[in-house]
Amino acid sequence: MKKLFPKSLLALVLCCSAGMSVSAQQKDTIPVKRPEAVPLDLDNPQQYEIADIAVSGTQFLDKQLLISLSGLNVGDKVILPGDHFSKTISTLWSQRFFSNIAIYITKIEGNKIWLEIELTEKPRMSDFDFKGIKKSEKDELVTKIGLRKSQVVTEALKQNAVSQIRAYYAEKGFRNITTRVEEVPDARLQNSAKVIFHVSKGNKVRVNNIHIVGNDNIADNKLKKKMKGTKEMSRFTLHPDDKTVYVDSNEVKPDYWKEMGFLSATKTLEALDPYFRFHVFANAKFNDGKYFEDKEKLVAYYNSQGFRDAVIVRDTTYPSYRNNLNIDIQVEEGKKYYFGNITYKGNSVYSDSVLSRILGIKKGDIYNLELLEKRLGKQMSPEGGDITGYYMDFGYLFFQIDPVEIGIRGDTIDYEIRMREGPKATISAITLAGNEKTNDHVVIRELRTFPGDDFSRANLIRSQREISNLGFFDPEKIGINPVPDANHGTVDIDYTVVERANDQLELSAGWGGYIGLTGTLGVTFNNFSIKNIFKKETWDPLPSGDGQKLSVRISSNGKAYRSYNFSFTEPWLGGKKRNPFSVSFYSTFQNPNAYAEYYGQTVSNPGAYFRVLGGSISLGKQLKWPDDYFSLMYSLNYQRYKLKDFNYFNISGFDSGISNNLSFRLTLARSSVDQQIFPRSGSSFMVFGQFTPPYSLFNQDRNYKNEPVKDQFKFIEYQKYRLNAEWYVPLTKPTGSDNKSLVLKVATKFGYIGSYNDRTTLSPFGRFELGGDGLSNFAVYDRDIISQRGYPLYYTSNPKLNPESGQPAGYQGFTIFNKYVMEVRYPFSLNPSSTIFGLAFIEAANGYRDFKEYNPFRLRRSVGLGARFYLPMFGLLGFDYGIGLDRLRPGGGLKDAAKFTFMLGFEPE
Repeated sequence: MKKLFPKSLLALVLCCSAGMSVSAQQKDTIPVKRPEAVPLDLDNPQQYEIADIAVSGTQFLDKQLLISLSGLNVGDKVILPGDHFSKTISTLWSQRFFSNIAIYITKIEGNKIWLEIELTEKPRMSDFDFKGIKKSEKDELVTKIGLRKSQVVTEALKQNAVSQIRAYYAEKGFRNITTRVEEVPDARLQNSAKVIFHVSKGNKVRVNNIHIVGNDNIADNKLKKKMKGTKEMSRFTLHPDDKTVYVDSNEVKPDYWKEMGFLSATKTLEALDPYFRFHVFANAKFNDGKYFEDKEKLVAYYNSQGFRDAVIVRDTTYPSYRNNLNIDIQVEEGKKYYFGNITYKGNSVYSDSVLSRILGIKKGDIYNLELLEKRLGKQMSPEGGDITGYYMDFGYLFFQIDPVEIGIRGDTIDYEIRMREGPKATISAITLAGNEKTNDHVVIRELRTFPGDDFSRANLIRSQREISNLGFFDPEKIGINPVPDANHGTVDIDYTVVERANDQLELSAGWGGYIGLTGTLGVTFNNFSIKNIFKKETWDPLPSGDGQKLSVRISSNGKAYRSYNFSFTEPWLGGKKRNPFSVSFYSTFQNPNAYAEYYGQTVSNPGAYFRVLGGSISLGKQLKWPDDYFSLMYSLNYQRYKLKDFNYFNISGFDSGISNNLSFRLTLARSSVDQQIFPRSGSSFMVFGQFTPPYSLFNQDRNYKNEPVKDQFKFIEYQKYRLNAEWYVPLTKPTGSDNKSLVLKVATKFGYIGSYNDRTTLSPFGRFELGGDGLSNFAVYDRDIISQRGYPLYYTSNPKLNPESGQPAGYQGFTIFNKYVMEVRYPFSLNPSSTIFGLAFIEAANGYRDFKEYNPFRLRRSVGLGARFYLPMFGLLGFDYGIGLDRLRPGGGLKDAAKFTFMLGFEPE
């Protein structure tokens, strides 16, 4: 007797036979109209041939692809009832796209059957959101999690997102985070849902105590200092928390008083640690990844102190009070080792004595494998100074070196340094890529590597520095790739650069009712090409690519002040040698009565003005001795000053007239800084002497001081000397993908201007003004403005006097000055589109009228903070907040001694 089964029951039987649990169909799924039941004899299994396969219930997935994935094909033979479809259901279920799967027999004719695969797709994600966190954190999570709209909402997708959220906050010190995922149907779209992550961060987990046991030879504080990413939190309490530890230890702590620990600062700090600990810059949040790295650093430090067998036996973390945690680390130090005999094998270029001097490790020194490998050059460093570096600097690119332990005698380890010098490598070809705007010859002429020369690592590093200092390329992305060919003993060198915008635009405008239109229009093209100036097709917006510099600037303060400046520089005059050639012209005008005239005030000198017309021409030369970092510059300068009723200088008889300043300047400079905008290493040194013709020496019988001042200053004469020196030292190792590091800058400046003899009066031009922002009055009065943060312009050398109370005679300026600067800098961004770094500074300076008054230890001191922003189009934007320590007065506030300084375009002296 045949039994009739509805297709729904058959589907249930098939699903159960596959061992699967099928979920209910979603409400918003397209309903499938099922046919009537078909007869099937369950007691008598028969073989059927699949005549057709249909797919229903899908909205986004391709039906033919699903049939292909199912493993069923038209013409296949199946035995029913049976478990033939269980594999099909398992395969489709493994795709994780469906919440319900069923296979129906819709028709039977003879031995042929028609099948329908009914699927219920899981909803698609229409949107996602985060609740309980800040917007900035949401933005970061979006990029880290990688969720996209229209993804199928699966459990795996949700769990992966939750894991990413936990990892993100774990890096920030939140280890007690809870996350709940809510799936809300979206009525706007069919079979779609919005996924909401409810995040509760809890409190940050910080490191309360780090307890190290087993360290008999190295103090706790030394080991903790090596754990850069895992620091203890500051503490001040009379009730220290429980110091129970969870690692095995038989250590006995020394008695502080019996062993007179108060005589040792280290022991005193250890004794105070349970009660008082102050880590002002320490970030005590716990991070698993950094903790793992710190354990490796701890073992590496042990190794560097001779304990080559040191290991961490056990470590654990456990909760402390206020949801913080303690860390216990048990170390086993092992024996302390020392270097024994060090011999060399395979060396012919350098003798054993030379190699020993380069290595700098003697018998009896504490064993330090890291130091040994560094001195051998196994760990390459830009500064060189290792054995591998010495070989590679002289062409031995294929040089190989291996330290081999040949004997251990007690606590002494003997080494044999085995070397394979190989042949010298000759540079075969040089390639350059990435310079779309800058012409090849501008970059190639800066290189120190040429085809046919012997390979030199030092020349590669120097080439990288020269390319960086051009200013046309991102210094962080200069690539140098040597491609050696051992078979032919040659090497090709591929240079790659990434250009950055370095032209600058200065534009500002305004309207002042009493002075009229004010503003500045300035453009600086740092990669100009004068030879293409008549080729229209090269203008974009001006011809560029030859590395020349063109600068034009117009500035106006309405009726009060106007200035016009033009300069042009060719860094390689003739194109064969680095002989920089420059010409410049400028003109300024000042009306000292502009403000008074607008307000209708009576002025004693109507029509007064001060004009300056000047120009210079200079030619430089790169020197080869003492080294090729030195350069010599010659320049001829002329300024014409015209005054009319201008009594700013407060010199009797010198308020109207014309003065001429013709001078020759000789400058010796040396610069080895690694890059221009944010130097990390190197130094810069400059000294110059500037001289006018000694007119008075040609007229020995003439006493100029007895003549009217305007006649004395008709052709002014002086001798002037300046010294500037700067050093840059990295304080920390570069970290991160952009090699950020803390950098110390130390600078000193000195200046002197004087007469040739006592028969002449030194003019007010060319002297030094100190204080302020270093920007004002530079072009107008032709002074060297030496800025000092935290102080306005001052006119007396006595720092006890307020700058504002300086005598009017101070307008004549100082003839001597000293300045000392110390800055600690840290880069926040080294991106070429916005280089940003912060700084903290200590500064001291002062000016003096003559050597009788000169005292290099009587200085004005200041401290403060600042920031610099280098933007491609605008150049330097910066500010400093300085506190003049000598401006602090009893009863006065800090704001009375502080000064905010803003800078634009260039760093003032």
